[in-house]
Amino acid sequence: MSLTRRTFLKTSVAVPMFISSSVFGANESINIGVIGLGIRGASSHVPEFSNLSGVRVTALADPDKTRTASTLKKMQEKGLNHQVDQYEDMRNVFERTDIHAVSIATMNHWHALATIWACEAGKHVYVEKPLSHFLWEGRQMVNAAKKYDRIVQHGTQLRSCPSIMEAIKWTKAGNLGKILYVTAFANKVRQSIGKRTEPLPLPNDFNYDLWCGPAQADSIYRDRIQYDCSFTWNMGDGESLNQGVHQIDVARWLLGIEGMPRRTLSMGGRFLFNDAGDVPNTQIICYDYPEVPILYSTYNLSESKNSQKAENFRFTSVGITIDCEGGWVGIAHSPYCVAYDKNGKIIQKWSVDGNHFQNFINAVRNGNKNDLASDILCGHLSTRIGHAGNISYRLGQQANLAEQKKAVADYPYFAEMHERYLKHLVAHEIDPNETILGCCLECDTENEYFIGNEAAYKFARGSHRKPYLIPNL
Repeated sequence: MSLTRRTFLKTSVAVPMFISSSVFGANESINIGVIGLGIRGASSHVPEFSNLSGVRVTALADPDKTRTASTLKKMQEKGLNHQVDQYEDMRNVFERTDIHAVSIATMNHWHALATIWACEAGKHVYVEKPLSHFLWEGRQMVNAAKKYDRIVQHGTQLRSCPSIMEAIKWTKAGNLGKILYVTAFANKVRQSIGKRTEPLPLPNDFNYDLWCGPAQADSIYRDRIQYDCSFTWNMGDGESLNQGVHQIDVARWLLGIEGMPRRTLSMGGRFLFNDAGDVPNTQIICYDYPEVPILYSTYNLSESKNSQKAENFRFTSVGITIDCEGGWVGIAHSPYCVAYDKNGKIIQKWSVDGNHFQNFINAVRNGNKNDLASDILCGHLSTRIGHAGNISYRLGQQANLAEQKKAVADYPYFAEMHERYLKHLVAHEIDPNETILGCCLECDTENEYFIGNEAAYKFARGSHRKPYLIPNL
């Protein structure tokens, strides 16, 4: 059946243009459409794909026409020698039969529907992290990739890093003995997003309804339209999924975990900013796995009141540490990994980077989804862990210090993280009694559910605005 432009543009359920994975010849060009031209799309996806042999970026799409124009101008300045078409609506890209794959670098709230639409239209997909904006969406994305037999890569690019592969292999081989616990952390200094008394005026070249898509099209009371929506629950998921999904993914990879934690507990707050944001800028989470717990922390405030430096944990500001009986291993958000013995002496280093975009193209060219370093299911399994932590927080209430200490008493390693959290608050003269203490959630992996907590499930299922509804696949 042929898919007409009018039919596709009016519906989110389209007949796929082709089903089976295609194998490309060595000299055959793979045409890419880039969807979303913010920081990642314009500064990473477009140049990275453009620099790969046998790949052409042939279409750009963004509801902000100034972004497509600016991106095309940069491509032309770097010697573009083929036609690149600009679109406001991503569905114009999906309908084109000459485009083989798309990369999705929109804000979080568009990831699910854009991926599902692309799969329905027969495109292979590279989709940025976090995979989904709501936990339920991730499973629909996995189902769409399977139903339409599409190759879908998740943007957790550390999976393509040889250094991390070697560090994980070395640690799992028992070189430092038994693994005791893993600490993931993402400390990026962020600024207030502002708090306006009047709605922010919208530019003329900006299709606001289309940009909002499945999210609520509320008036904007922050200072910037675009990236700062990451710090609202309406369109974003806070640092625990914005950055932390990378670190949780590495921890899950190391431990060979596929399920959700048996329990999840989070606490924190949005301190000092007094702005239009509502996600926490300070958060700690315990993912209570029975064998090896995973702990997570994020600090968007600097290390102290009078400093501009990010909070470090042992060796860096963003990464994971693996505590073992005989020492610990640090894996930074870069090719750098290092192992220490119990006396703090460096005994091993790794520092070779990889190329996640090339890995995706290799899989598309070979028509083999098993070549992917981080396929869509892998992305979903890691992203849903972060969703569980956020849901715990969102169900929480303000709690005093005694209540916090009681809540962490059964989790010794988390109690240590809580002590570091308290020191961080003191360094900024923040009253710890202002902390939001989350609900302790019991997770049901098989059903991707939270036992005995309907309110938690509502956050996992999410809500979507008509006509941008996510199909139940």
